[in-house]
Amino acid sequence: MLNTGAAKKVCIYVTEDQKRHGASVYAAILEYLFYRGISGATVSRGVAGFGADHHLHTAHLVDVAHNLPIKIEFIETPAKVEEVLPKLHELAGSGLIEVQDTNVVKPARPSKGHAPEFPPARKIEGKGKMMRIYIGENNRWGDKPLHQALIEALRANDIAGVTVYSGILGYGANRRMHHGKTLSLSHDHPMMLAVVDTEEKLLAFTPILDKMVQQGLVVMSNVDIVKYTHNFQEAERRQEVQP
Repeated sequence: MLNTGAAKKVCIYVTEDQKRHGASVYAAILEYLFYRGISGATVSRGVAGFGADHHLHTAHLVDVAHNLPIKIEFIETPAKVEEVLPKLHELAGSGLIEVQDTNVVKPARPSKGHAPEFPPARKIEGKGKMMRIYIGENNRWGDKPLHQALIEALRANDIAGVTVYSGILGYGANRRMHHGKTLSLSHDHPMMLAVVDTEEKLLAFTPILDKMVQQGLVVMSNVDIVKYTHNFQEAERRQEVQP
């Protein structure tokens, strides 16, 4: 959050028709600034101007070309500006970037009711394991689909998290093709469950997994865990992953 004191004002000048990966350059710059946590930015559209190519851009009613000058402007701390400038050089392309010293007398604050107040995000880092479980959609455990039963078992055993992916094509140990054709009445898509937690907790779950997965594949791999969360509750969260 921007505070009172010395700061930098950055102005980036591009044209409306500049593109990057099919999208407007000014939109790409604004999106980058937003996701890099810049305090605020403004995009202004000029009515006339010219640049390094000495080509005049105007907003005549008969002119349907979208090539007017665009200015993206923001104010941030010197450290934050230095952090984002290299990427802005890349995004601006043939445009102009201006940086000048300024002084923040009164920083803006979020309006009540418009920006929810969140506690500082909790960042969890450490070493862990990812378990991938490959099964078929038709596999069952008792009276329910196996993937559903596995999710319930993982949750009941306090595993941190699991995501289920449905494949469109694959085969397993029996060499039988599993597919999900639109016109096919077969519902036997390949499925994968990605589970992440500490090695200790996943190894403790494997005896249950051995009973439930009669036909399938289970693999384990090392992962670096980085998690950001605002609603971390010590009583609800499973044991925190330790480095």
